[in-house]
Amino acid sequence: MSDPVVVGVDGSASSLNAVAVAAREAHLRAAPLRIVHACDRPPPILPPGAEPWPPLDPALEPMVQGALARAEERVYEVAPDIDVFRSVVVGEALEVLEVESRSAALAVVGGRGQSAFTGLLLGSTAVQLAAHGRCPLMVVRGRPAPNGPVLLAVDGSPAGEAAVGFAFTEAALRDVPLVALHVWNTWSARAHESPGDPPLAVVSDVDHLRDVEQRLLDETVARHRPNRPHVAVERRLVRSRIRPALIDASREAQLMVLGARGRGGFTGLLLGSVGQALLHHAHCPVTVVRGKE
Repeated sequence: MSDPVVVGVDGSASSLNAVAVAAREAHLRAAPLRIVHACDRPPPILPPGAEPWPPLDPALEPMVQGALARAEERVYEVAPDIDVFRSVVVGEALEVLEVESRSAALAVVGGRGQSAFTGLLLGSTAVQLAAHGRCPLMVVRGRPAPNGPVLLAVDGSPAGEAAVGFAFTEAALRDVPLVALHVWNTWSARAHESPGDPPLAVVSDVDHLRDVEQRLLDETVARHRPNRPHVAVERRLVRSRIRPALIDASREAQLMVLGARGRGGFTGLLLGSVGQALLHHAHCPVTVVRGKE
């Protein structure tokens, strides 16, 4: 059996939207779907030798099972032909999803939530999951363009190669074009390479830098094009501020794909304001793909 698509649910409208997207992803991959509800609560005071995490409180059982049943109903509205499994796990949402990601093809979460998944995208939790999860993480948000392309944020780093491959695969599965977007500016590269360089270096030869960035974009696409020769690819080089350019480009896309690490202007992408801005403000779902360590 193929690795499953995993989706975290909490009964909120946002998580039900995530379930619908996850069901479609499972259908495209001919993979099973695993619906997971995490019950986060502090361990009670127990006698010596007792299990640290007792079974789910029977009083919560109807509410939790109701949320799972509604999620499963949504699945069959979208993809009635896929295999669906559901489970309730006692634990903190981040920890539960990180464990689930170890055996998943894709993890899917909503942009907002309640109960166990409340605040999943607030603060650093989603950043941590994107950085430490073992599979790509899709955050369902915005209003994706139904017939739009898959948008790939190209950074040219070795770690970003996994994101490029994932984006080509998504475009092929959805039968839509791929827009490979590389945003650059005069702060995108360092003028010197010695350890004593200042953190920001002015690049004076703009024409040379543009040629370098174009070559980076072309070579990134060329490395993956043979694996998906039938995917139509638009290579787009934009000189701009990275964060607003990526957010604006997401308006026309049905999915945005980016790596969890980067180079130049993408350095620390998911550790700073740029990555968090994309997770919070992109106009379509965002998938973060970790590269090899």
